Amino acid sequence: MTKLTRRRVLRGILQGGAVSVGLPLLNCFLNDNGNAYADGTPLPVRYGTWLWGLGMSKNVFVPKKTGPGYDLPEELVALKNVRDQINLYTNLTAFRDGAFFCHFTGWMVFRSGTSPTVANQAPSETLDVIVANQIGRTTRFKNLTATATGDVRTVVSYENANTPNSPEFSPLNFYRRLFGPDFQDPNAPTFSPSPLIMARKSALSAVNEQIKGLERQVGAEDRQRLDQYFTGLRHLEQQFDHQLTKPEPRAACVVPKEPEDPKLGNEASLVAERHKMMTDLLVMAVACDQTRVFNMAYSNAQANTTKPGYEKPHHTTTHEEPTDAQLGYQPNASWFLRRSMESWAYFVEAFNSVKEGDGTLLDNCLIMANTDVANARIHSLEEMPAFTAGRAGGRIKTGMHIDCKGAQGTQLGFTTMKVMGLDIPSWGTKSNQTSKVISEILA
Repeated sequence: MTKLTRRRVLRGILQGGAVSVGLPLLNCFLNDNGNAYADGTPLPVRYGTWLWGLGMSKNVFVPKKTGPGYDLPEELVALKNVRDQINLYTNLTAFRDGAFFCHFTGWMVFRSGTSPTVANQAPSETLDVIVANQIGRTTRFKNLTATATGDVRTVVSYENANTPNSPEFSPLNFYRRLFGPDFQDPNAPTFSPSPLIMARKSALSAVNEQIKGLERQVGAEDRQRLDQYFTGLRHLEQQFDHQLTKPEPRAACVVPKEPEDPKLGNEASLVAERHKMMTDLLVMAVACDQTRVFNMAYSNAQANTTKPGYEKPHHTTTHEEPTDAQLGYQPNASWFLRRSMESWAYFVEAFNSVKEGDGTLLDNCLIMANTDVANARIHSLEEMPAFTAGRAGGRIKTGMHIDCKGAQGTQLGFTTMKVMGLDIPSWGTKSNQTSKVISEILA
């Protein structure tokens, strides 16, 4: 009998069109350990980021203990159920290298490796794009970005200095983009290539033939410009190829119901609800292998979240609320940060709740979470905190607090890219350039 593989499909003709009938994700498609396909192909490792604004209250955020089993101060209590799935990094530094833009320089250094010289303009591509260019070419979406702010201006991902990746901010629109007419359910009993995608692919192929002819007519410098310009078209062609191929069965893929957009507003409970809805959609997009790179913004850097019965939004609070002499921190500012950590915990738990192989979806992810400052009141870029979540397919250890002792914040981003298999000797520029990984977390 012919050996069954995960790529085995039943083929036929229906009304003149080719039809493929896929098989479910059978045990014989996996190895004995449930952590790879039977042919030895490992389950894919995904990469994500998560952003929260306005740092921390050091006195009630930074644990006293380092290593495993660290304590959870007041602002981290919400992480109790996910502590073993995450790592906490404290005492990281984003170096200004001359220019400084409040609430922008810090998080941009962590994500681009370079201190920006122009306000609200990325100095280069962000690390999610770097990773996506390596691992995101075989999925429908190279990367996906969502935000809980309800504001399309909450940008956390850049293709380059002039090309931001606008976030999805409407749960309904995000659902329709993910699970609308172009979605191919990997667990559907039948598969028929979309005529619309076929037409798009044919049109692109015709354009590519013209591109080859055009490149023969121009000089070397113009050929380089053309190559850069049309790289995006080649990537699009790869995505079309993916959409015209029967997707592999995904037991974790369960198409959700179409949501309704929640009420707009900055009140903390509304932000949390939007974050929950966008997270659930993003998790299922990853589980259905529509993307392997993703970003989520809980807030923008200058978070304008509001608290019921309190007149000032989060950002204003950090500058105008006095420090409580007895507590040693700003109580209302801390209230906002605790809501951020509750949503971070939900994000981690959502990925951890989806079973995949012998573990969970989170086990096959590496998610980096960072913020814009350490102390928002003074915009400090020293002693900054960050997190990672997930084990990256067993490549890293979790459940630890790492005191980075003033190291470059870019060490974290560089470490995550190396874990994801990028062959780069260093990352960053000037004072933020590094070739050092955070070895304590490597498995």
